[in-house]
Formats: sequence, structure tokens, C-alpha cells
Amino acid sequence: MRFIYKATILIFVVVPLLATVFAVWLLWERAVDWSDLALLAVMYTVTLLGITIGFHRMVVHRSFRPHPVVKFTLLVFGSMAFQGPVLRWAAIHIKHHAHTDREGDPHSPLQGLLFAHVIWLFGDGLNQAPPQKYCRHLLKDRMIVFVNYTTVLWMGVGLAIPFLLGGWTGLLWGGLVRIFLTHHVMWSVNSICHTFGKREFETTDQSHNEWIVGLLCFGEGWHNNHHAFPRSAFHGLHWWQFDLSGYLIWTLERLGLVQDVYRIPPALLARRSVQESVIADRGNPTRKIS
Repeated sequence: MRFIYKATILIFVVVPLLATVFAVWLLWERAVDWSDLALLAVMYTVTLLGITIGFHRMVVHRSFRPHPVVKFTLLVFGSMAFQGPVLRWAAIHIKHHAHTDREGDPHSPLQGLLFAHVIWLFGDGLNQAPPQKYCRHLLKDRMIVFVNYTTVLWMGVGLAIPFLLGGWTGLLWGGLVRIFLTHHVMWSVNSICHTFGKREFETTDQSHNEWIVGLLCFGEGWHNNHHAFPRSAFHGLHWWQFDLSGYLIWTLERLGLVQDVYRIPPALLARRSVQESVIADRGNPTRKIS
């Protein structure tokens, strides 16, 4: 079973990589249609939002309460991203927050940047976060459990849609290349955002804000903000911090499709900002306070 598990992970990592290399060659040879690139963009957006809004902010951190149709749609989109069943994804992320950058963290860059990015998948990291221990409350949610146990079906749908719309080239770009991109963009949150970037808030971990990942990952790159305020539905805390996931949650709220959207109380944010300024001043005696 252990061999089968690692072989499956290897296939999910290597096949999209090889497909992307082939797709880049086709692009170089100008043998790509605009419809294929449109499929890539749409499938990338849909499935990545399923992870960032659905799996992450909705399921793990309960940042808002969705309408059942919105909830099911987000769960399905996230399952189409080929990042594992929702219960396992949630358990790993909850464990990450409980042991961030310490012993027990499934994917800390303290063991190496490449380890945090992808190598951890081939170890025991996935199996060391049983849902029964880390997200037992989610086992009571019938919709989440149903989507979890039908993950393979939704993964198949995520490949069937681009194939039906664009044939084999549609499957290549909207399926395999999209999987490669969403994988590595999301994995960059684990690796790059715990190694490079800026830290606006003092936290007990090595989380950083990295604007490139923020753009590519629809707001998840403002990772120091997230670790400072894990339940916040909005990771971008300033107007210049682009957070597409947060904007969509705001839009769904205005349409009445999500409720109880959690926002950082202004007093708490102001207090944390003052504290960080004091810490910065202590660390820089030459800094003048205006």
C-alpha cells in the first residue's frame, strides 16, 4: 500500500510536469489555439478558487457561512484541483497551523525549501494528519463527507470538462497544464511564503507576505497576514494587497449568498499595528516617530 501511495503521488506530480513541457514546446511552435489558453485560464481560476475560498477559508477557518449551493460548488471546484480529498486537505492545514515551522509541521521549510514545496508529499506527512484527530467536527458535515468520498469523481470531471470543450488539446491545457500550475502555485505558499518576503506582523512562525504569490494564488500569498489573523476572510489587509478570493467573498456577501463573513475588528487591527510599530522602533533606535 505504501508503494502504491507513493507511486500515485509521483504520477500526479510528474505527469502534469511532462505535459507542461510538451505544451510549452507546442506554444513555441505556435501550435496552440486561443481557445486552449482560455480553457487553461478558466479552469485555473475555477479550481484554484475552490481551494483558496472553499477548502481553505470556508472549510478550515470557517471565515464565512455559505449558501448550500455555494458550499457544494466550492467543494467540487476544490476537489477538481487534484490536491486531495477535502478532509485530508483540511487536516493537514489544521496541523500546519498547530505546529507551524516547528516539529510536527507537515511541510516546514526548516527541513529545506524543496521539502516544503513538494518532497513532503512523498513522506508520511499526508498520513500524519488523520481527519479523525485534526478535523473531527467536519466528519459531522454530510456535504463535506459526501464530496470527500467522491473526490475521484470530481477529479474526473475536472479532466472531462476541458476534453469535451476542447478535445485533446483542451485536456492538455485545461487539464494537465492547469493541474501543474495550480499545484506549484499552492505549494509556493508552503515554501516561498515561509522563506521569502516581508513580515508585517510578528508571529511565532516564519510566515511572510510575498506579492507575486499573492497575485498568482488569488490572495493566499499574504501569508503573514493570514497567520496573524487566521480566521479572517480577507488576507489582503491593504488596498494594494490584491486578494481576488477576498473580493469574491465580498461579492457573494453582497448577493446574499454568504453570511457571517469574519472581518478583523478595527480595534484589534489598530492595536496589532501599533504593537508592530513599537517593536520596529525598538529594533531600529535611529528611526524617528512622526
